[in-house]
Order: sequence, then structure tokens, then C-alpha cells
Amino acid sequence: MPSVRSADGTTIDYDIAGSGPALVFVTGAFNLRDTCAPLAAELAEDHTVVTYDRRGRGASTDTAPYRIEREVEDLQSLIGVAGGSASVFGFSSGATLALKAAADGLPVERLYLYEPPFRFGEEAPAMPEDLPSRLQAMLDQGDRGAVVATFQMEGIGLPEEVVRGIRQSPMWPQLEQLAQSVVYDATITTELQRPTPEMQAVTIPTLVLRGEPTWPLLATAAQGIAERLSNAELQVVPGEAVHGIDPTGTAAAIRRFEG
Repeated sequence: MPSVRSADGTTIDYDIAGSGPALVFVTGAFNLRDTCAPLAAELAEDHTVVTYDRRGRGASTDTAPYRIEREVEDLQSLIGVAGGSASVFGFSSGATLALKAAADGLPVERLYLYEPPFRFGEEAPAMPEDLPSRLQAMLDQGDRGAVVATFQMEGIGLPEEVVRGIRQSPMWPQLEQLAQSVVYDATITTELQRPTPEMQAVTIPTLVLRGEPTWPLLATAAQGIAERLSNAELQVVPGEAVHGIDPTGTAAAIRRFEG
């Protein structure tokens, strides 16, 4: 697999396919590049699509200390691979990161923000500010399972009984392998649980997307960020998975937005 070196020396592994306008995919918590691969495949017929493993997960490396700006630099490197400018599709915390990157001045042509986990309104209580440091302390003590479970409950909002069920599933060891990156997603979703003034000032054409069946917090977040961006519209994508991406419906929404 090809790779690119980010500004701090971290190696970011990626896949690139197709031809046409460039589109880079940024995934969320517990995700590798394969999360967006089906959607990328749908769009590769008329787009150059780039999927990658974010730092600290999959085939990519990592460099301490972590800062959100380092992930912005990673995305800048991937946009360079794509030709110097690109549209960016961000999923979940990856959507928060994509909007942050655009606000920081990266050459982003269009933004596609799929269910960014911003917290608007009284029904979305603020995340504890010490969550990332507590998760890192758990990881430093070697308790990867505690990192995953705590983020699922305090960061995502899953009930404890649901997390207990996930802990008994075959996927749990794979989630534990992503524990360090969970600290990073906790940092993004805590420090940027509401968009900064600079993020709200982004004027790049933006399509905010959410699945028809999603959590109320994410539906509120999608509506809220679409209202706060001056050049954004909201699209609801039919589907069956809660907080999942329907490739066919999402690809169709992207093509309609492109005109």
C-alpha cells in the first residue's frame, strides 16, 4: 500500500483509485479506512478517491505528543497526494476534523459532513473535559478494554448494558487494538464538541448528511451545523444502519450536490 509522510514524520498509509475530481475520506472513532471504502468504490467511477488510516491505527504509524493540528497536517498530506486540492468527506469525528481542516485553510473544494457529533441544545449535555486524559491514563496502565468501554459510554452515550454486550462480541479485541486512537477521537470530540467561530465562518460549499435512522443527538447536530454554516445544506439519506453510511444513497446525494 502507498504511504505519505506527514509534517511530523508520521507515515500515513492510504489507497487511491478512480479518476476525476479528488475526494478524500476521513473516518471516525473505531474506524479504519475500510469504513468508507464502499462509498469510495461507488464514487471511483467519476472521482479520484483517497481513503486512509488515520494516525495511530491500521497501517499508519504514530508520533507523540498528539494534537488535533497533527491530524490536520495528515489530511493536508493526503490532499497533496490527490493533486493539491480536493473535496473532503468526513464521517462522525472525522467530519469534525474535516471542518476544522477547512477552517485552518486547507485547500478544500467541497465539504461533506456525515453525522458530525457536535453538541447543540440542552438535550446534548457537554462531554467531560477530562475524558481524554482519563482514557490515556487507563491506556498507560494497560487497560485497553476500559478505554473502549469508557469512551463508548461517556463519549458516544451507549448504555452500560449495551457496552457489556459488545464486550462479549468477537469484535471486542479489534476495538481494543484501536485504544490509542480512541484517545485522539475523544480529544477531537471534547475540544471541538461545539464548532469554533472559525469553523462556523467556513464558506466552502458544504453538504451535511445524516442517515434517516440515527441517534437524536446526531440528528440535532446535523441540523445545527447546517444552520450555522452560511453555504451549507442538509440531506437525509435513507438507510437501515444507525450511524452507518449507505453507499448508494450517499453517493447519489454527493453527485446531486456537485450538480
